[in-house]
Amino acid sequence: MKISFLLPSAYGMRGDVRATLNLAAGLASRNEVEIVSVKRTRETPFFPVDPRISMRWLVDSRPGVRHLLPSGQVRTEVALWRMLRGLRTDVLITARPSLSVQSARYAPREVVRIAKEWSRPAVPGPVRRFYPRLDAVVTSTASAREDWARLLDDELSVHAIPDALPAGPWPRSRMDNRIVSAGGRLVPVKAYNRLIRAFAVVADKRPDWRLRLYGTGPEEKRLRALVRELDLHNHVYFMGTTSDLPGEFAKASIVAVPSRHEAPGMSVVEALSCGVPIVGFDGARGPAEFVRPGHDSVLVPEGGDEVEAYATALLGLVDDDRRRTALAAGAIQSAAGHAAGVVAARWQELMYGLRSRE
Repeated sequence: MKISFLLPSAYGMRGDVRATLNLAAGLASRNEVEIVSVKRTRETPFFPVDPRISMRWLVDSRPGVRHLLPSGQVRTEVALWRMLRGLRTDVLITARPSLSVQSARYAPREVVRIAKEWSRPAVPGPVRRFYPRLDAVVTSTASAREDWARLLDDELSVHAIPDALPAGPWPRSRMDNRIVSAGGRLVPVKAYNRLIRAFAVVADKRPDWRLRLYGTGPEEKRLRALVRELDLHNHVYFMGTTSDLPGEFAKASIVAVPSRHEAPGMSVVEALSCGVPIVGFDGARGPAEFVRPGHDSVLVPEGGDEVEAYATALLGLVDDDRRRTALAAGAIQSAAGHAAGVVAARWQELMYGLRSRE
C-alpha cells in the first residue's frame, strides 16, 4: 500500500511535524510511504527523516530563492492543486484543516483521504462543508475525538489514535541529575512564565537544582527578563533548539509542563518514554490528556495560588527520590502505548478497513 502524508512544511520544528514523521517511519516497514511538504523552508528538515521514506516539496520557500510568476500564495495554491489532481496513491493523510479541505475538494475519489487533527479548526465553516467528502478524521486524544464528532455531527467517522514515538530503544533517564527540563516553543500558551516563577521558590529552597528550557520563540525575550528580575541567572538556562529532545529529557529527573494547552503533546509523550515523571497543570486541554496522575505524573489545579501549588509539587518530587523513581517506572509503562509499532498497527487496521469499503 502506498501512503502519502501532506504537511504545510515538513522542515519545521513543530510537534505535529515530529509526530507525523514518527508515524510515517512506523508505517514504512510494511508500506511505501512518502512525505509531501507544501513548502520547503530549510535546506534539510529540522527532524531526521527515516531513509525508507521518500520526500518531496511543492514550493521552495527558502530565503533567497527566486521564482517565476505566479508569485506568493497563488503559486502555492496552484502547486497544491496540481499535486492533488495528479496524485497516485492509496491513502492520503493531511496534517492541517486547510490541507484537508483541499484534499476533500481535489484529491481523486479512489484515494482514501484521512484528516489528522490535533485541535479544532479556527474556521469551522469550510470543514463542515467539505469534510464529509473525506473518509475519516483521526485525532490524538479522546476529548479531541469528541470535539470533532460534535463539529461534524456524525457525518464522518472520527477515530482517536495516539501519536507515535520514534522507534526504540528510547533514551532512559538515570534519575540522578538535579535537573528539571521543559521543552517546546516559547509562546504564551506554553506559560513558561509561571514555571519560572515557581522554580524561583524551588531554587531558593534547593539551590543545587537547575531548570533547563529547550526551544525558541517570541516569548524568549520576556522570559529572559523575568529570569533577570528574579535573579535566577544561575538556576535557569535557555538551551535553544534541539532535534533530539528525548535525549535531553533523559538528562533530567523531572519534566515540567506548565502549558495551558498541549497539542499535539509530543514533548509530554517523549518525556514519558525517557522514564521521567511529569509535573503539569490539570487544565482541560493540558498534559492531563496524555498522563495518568499518581502513576507517571503530578498535576496541579489551575487558578488561585497556582504558582505556589506548582512550586510545592516540584519540591515534593525534588525531595522524594523514591516517589520520583516510582513515577519514572509508571512513565515508561505509559509510553508503551505510543510505541511506533503499536500506533502503526492501529493506523494500518483503520486504513485497510476504509479501503475495503471502496
